[in-house]
Amino acid sequence: MNITDLNALDNQGAKDAFGTCCTSATWIEGMVQARPFKDVDHTQQAALDVWTNCEEKDFLQAFEGHPKIGDVSSLRKKYANTKGLASNEQSGVNDANEAVLQALCDGNNEYDDKNGFIFIVYATGKSAAQMLEILQARLPNDRVTELKNAALEQSKITALRINKLLGLAS
Repeated sequence: MNITDLNALDNQGAKDAFGTCCTSATWIEGMVQARPFKDVDHTQQAALDVWTNCEEKDFLQAFEGHPKIGDVSSLRKKYANTKGLASNEQSGVNDANEAVLQALCDGNNEYDDKNGFIFIVYATGKSAAQMLEILQARLPNDRVTELKNAALEQSKITALRINKLLGLAS
């Protein structure tokens, strides 16, 4: 798909396309309404602008579209549904040893219990050990700080998925 194709989609088609990039209904609707886009940069800027105007409930809805990093069964299920655009985002977990995977799972559970949402990190290019290190560094943060951190990471993930949607990344 390219920008012309994206702009030409009917509203439902555009919602479906944007839904592969982020699962926040408010963000999806904002992106549908922001069309037509001039180019990829305009699309990316609109995505960021819409995201910046989202509220906590929208962030939480977007976070629900992610598997827990380190939860292997959750990752398998997630990849079955979003394999096209989410593939390789958490590929660093594939080579992790069992101890690191267990630590990621335990840390994410602790994070979720503390904050009320899963640990969100832009995982592309990061090993499981690096993700664990980031998780451990963020665990002491308060919920407000982590909501901001997770929202920032979500915006990076969404940007990557927009590029994938438009055939600009693999």
